[in-house]
Amino acid sequence: MMKPKRALAALLAGLMGWTLSASASAATLRLLTWSGLAPDALVKKFKQETGIDVQVTLSNNEDIISRLRATGGAGFDLAQPSQDRITGPQADFRIYKPIDLSRVQTRQFIPDLLDATKANTTIGGKVYALPHTWGTLGVLTNNAKAPHVSGIADLCTGAYKGKVSMRIRRPALILMAFASGDDPFAAYANPDKYQAIIDKAGQKLAACKAHVKAYWNNSDDLLNMMRSGEIVAAEGWDSHAFKLQGEDMDIGYDKNPLGWIDTFVLPAKGRADDAAYQWIDFMMRPENAAIVMQTSNNMTASAGAQDLVPEKLRQVLARVYSPQAIARIHWFPPIPSGLETREGKILDRIAAQ
Repeated sequence: MMKPKRALAALLAGLMGWTLSASASAATLRLLTWSGLAPDALVKKFKQETGIDVQVTLSNNEDIISRLRATGGAGFDLAQPSQDRITGPQADFRIYKPIDLSRVQTRQFIPDLLDATKANTTIGGKVYALPHTWGTLGVLTNNAKAPHVSGIADLCTGAYKGKVSMRIRRPALILMAFASGDDPFAAYANPDKYQAIIDKAGQKLAACKAHVKAYWNNSDDLLNMMRSGEIVAAEGWDSHAFKLQGEDMDIGYDKNPLGWIDTFVLPAKGRADDAAYQWIDFMMRPENAAIVMQTSNNMTASAGAQDLVPEKLRQVLARVYSPQAIARIHWFPPIPSGLETREGKILDRIAAQ
């Protein structure tokens, strides 16, 4: 027969073991992501289904790389950089760990987007990212007031002086390069040629400053200027066009936009891989991905999700993304190391002028 003291010790040990087990099962997923990609409703639903809390930190590409670089890939369990920001930072800083595809329900992904992302994020035979959402950026226009705007170069003509907006950021530089008849992506492997292309594009953006009513800093700024008629065209995201079209504004969109894919990646020193894989599978379920489409106004890599969004949104998407329009998208390839430093110097000079 067990003595009372031993029985009490055994009971306490059992309770401690149960507490530790419960604590381990109720993990926390530390997510570094974009606005709109982890809506509160889905965070709550995930907690109800799995018992896992999700701590959401909103970020962008530059911030994601900066945070993970500063910690060697620690501090977060799942991050969502764009697919062109993976192989370069990984080669330079070793901030990600490979994806174990055997732990992912790959049937939930649109095959072409999954294959493209795998191809662009494979290093040494290992895949480092999975696609989540995608979309484009280009120029959106008020068709009634700017019927002849078709691209970023048109924002710099006298007809629309003081009535346009953009950002002094990398996308504007790349859009201007394409508008000038160059292919900056094809020059990625030739630094001198690339430098000449972006120097020329930078000069045109600098000359365009006199035409810009205001440089926008966030989506609300841009949307409100378009709604009020303060500006008639702007460099922006497809989601801005979707939003304004949904408000019954006659909005046109760039015929040759730049395309991006935001991904799921595992930071190198993440502590909750199990929770990360559960979140990926949860978010790629069509019914959940359809909610993300509505909160972010982005397209999704989830197979079947587009069929579950409201009819009005489906109509807007069909107008902007016809098969012909998709074929004209300039997709961002992986960025070679050092290119963004070159671009940054040009953009800093433009901002300082």
